[in-house]
Amino acid sequence: MNAVRLKFIELFQSEPLLVHAPGRINLIGEHTDYNEGFVMPAAIHMGVQFAFAVSQNNVSQIYSLKYNQLFNLELTNPAKVESPAWANYFLGIVNRLNAIGAPLQNFTCVFDGDLPTGAGLSSSAAMECGFVVGLNELLHLGLSRLEMVHMAQWAEHQYAGVKCGIMDQFSSMMGKKDHAFLLDCRTLAYEYLPLHLGDYELLLCDTNVKHSLATSAYNTRRSECQHGVEVLQKSFPEVTALRDATVLMLQTCQQQVPATVFNRCLFVVEENARVTEAALDLKKGDLHAFGKKMFTAHEGLSKQYEVSCPELDYLVELAIHAPGILGARMIGGGFGGCTLNMIHRNAVETFITTTATAYHARFGKTMNHYRVKPGAGATVVMNG
Repeated sequence: MNAVRLKFIELFQSEPLLVHAPGRINLIGEHTDYNEGFVMPAAIHMGVQFAFAVSQNNVSQIYSLKYNQLFNLELTNPAKVESPAWANYFLGIVNRLNAIGAPLQNFTCVFDGDLPTGAGLSSSAAMECGFVVGLNELLHLGLSRLEMVHMAQWAEHQYAGVKCGIMDQFSSMMGKKDHAFLLDCRTLAYEYLPLHLGDYELLLCDTNVKHSLATSAYNTRRSECQHGVEVLQKSFPEVTALRDATVLMLQTCQQQVPATVFNRCLFVVEENARVTEAALDLKKGDLHAFGKKMFTAHEGLSKQYEVSCPELDYLVELAIHAPGILGARMIGGGFGGCTLNMIHRNAVETFITTTATAYHARFGKTMNHYRVKPGAGATVVMNG
């Protein structure tokens, strides 16, 4: 945050408004969000930092510390751009603010973050949420948190080209320190769940396999799920999303869909059930039961939903046989990124060393790691 502030002062000669927006992990409940199901995310302490001020010129400027790029943004014409790609997250937000007639003024902004991109930690949602929270505060727009969540999601859909569910933006905006939350992605009803980890902690192991959800099979998975819903509706009109389906319903219609579509739908239905059961595990403080569900969820993501990759599967396989680990699974959209491990604090250093060595020997890649803690949602840190 201090680096962002100092760069802002250097570029724009004023003391800025400072905003932090977190990335997120999802403890369990993957690919259920766009099927109107349940998820269990938590914001983390890592994120994206912003500095803002009202511009003294007739142009808005955004500077990326990471890329050393300055982008001039026209408030009245926030059209998508080919380059720099990062600007589109912000242009999409400005588009939505224009659409509701928000009283915009030209502004200056500097941003940077400590979230690795492509690791499944929702760096894009953190960018969108931090940006809209900053403008809301700077320009006194009076937007609610939920309104800003929807704007951020719209920007992801229309400007980044990823038809994500609501979870990422909701998590970045609504996170609570030392808590996860159970989110109903249909109604947006949510319940905070204290994360009493005791002697355990959350460790991310990064495959350094970078994914691009916009060009991956993510949107294909959405289409496959929708195809399943359309077939189910013919026999069960009450099914408007996979959230409404049961395993028995799927089995009844199994011969009417390709095996691939059946497997996708079966995973989502089973994963929804796992999330609600896992919430009870946390309430009871049963981390062992929770961890088992993490392993089972990864098996489904790898074999039924087919969004894993050899590197992710190998890291989970190592975790299954390592001492001190209760559960592990891939997180995020898939095809790369990180595994999440629930691990005893005394086992962390040994696991990191042995796993990184084995991973490099197998794939010739470096495994990065991040010890993460549940953090707060997008926050104004200092009002300039």
